[in-house]
Order: sequence, then C-alpha cells, then structure tokens
Amino acid sequence: MPRIPIPTRESVPQNLRDAFDAAAQGRGGVPRTGPGSIMLNSPEASQRASHLSEYLRRQSTLAQNIQELAMLVTARELDCQYIWNAHAASGRKAGVSSPLVDALRDRQPLPPMNPEETAVVRYGQEFFRTHRVSRGAFQAALEQLGAQGLTELTMLMGYYGMLAFCVNAFDGDLPSERTETILPV
Repeated sequence: MPRIPIPTRESVPQNLRDAFDAAAQGRGGVPRTGPGSIMLNSPEASQRASHLSEYLRRQSTLAQNIQELAMLVTARELDCQYIWNAHAASGRKAGVSSPLVDALRDRQPLPPMNPEETAVVRYGQEFFRTHRVSRGAFQAALEQLGAQGLTELTMLMGYYGMLAFCVNAFDGDLPSERTETILPV
C-alpha cells in the first residue's frame, strides 16, 4: 500500500493542473501503480522526466537488449520489485537470456555473457555497490559502447535509479497482473 494516495487533478495545486493533465495524458491516464503514479505528485517534474525517458527508451543508441539489461541490473541492485516485474519478461523478449535474468534475480553466479553484457553488468553492479566505477569497468564499458553509448547507459541507469527510489521510498504497489517472481530481498 503506497504511503500517500495516488494524486488526482484536484489534489494538485491549481497552477499545476495543466501540467498534471499533460503528464496524465502522456501516460494514457493516471497510473494506478509504479513510479508514474508517484511522480504525478509533482506534475511538472513528471512531465520533464517523461521527455528524458522518451529519449533514453526510444532514441538512444543502445540496443534494446542492453537497455533492458541495464534496467534489470538497476532493479536488482536497488531491490525494486516494480521495475524488476516490469522488465524481466521484456528483457527476455529483447534477447537477455533467461539464465542471466534468473541469476541476476537470485544473486547467483552469472552465466557466460558476451563482452557487451559483461561490461554493462559489471559497470552497473560496481556503481550501485560502491558508488564508483573502477577504471577497468569503465574502460571495458567504453570499449563496448563508445562514449555516447556509455553516457546513455549511465543516464539510463540513473533514470531507473530515480524510478526505483520513488517506488521503494513511497512503498509503491506492484501491478495486479504481476508476472514475475518476487525478488528475494
């Protein structure tokens, strides 16, 4: 149960109702779960975050499987049930192997990965665990993704870190149509 009610048009200040309407319309309505339902408490910030999300998800130079892997690493490292549930199946569909998804979920030894996957996982895990990235992990990710790709990977993980912070801090609910096994935390 979330710590605060899902915002409504009437619950936000009058001067932010146009921003609320635009943010809700951009999401196809007021989300009932997840970070979108929380971020609408600040309609202008929600709208601006949507623009960044749109770029990172639809126009980034990163391949779909790498984007999904980055989201899964972020979800797992931040123990975010909502993001994990939202991206485990889509990660598999985009080409992240089921053994890799399962090993990340269960914090088990990782199966063999290609160099690009290895670089993404190592980069994300190092940052989320130590708040830094070693020279070796940085260089490996740079060699695999290039400067633009590594910048976009960093921004994508940071964006999903923000979403996880919202969901975890506000005790956001999982959707009722949950399909994935709960993260063991």
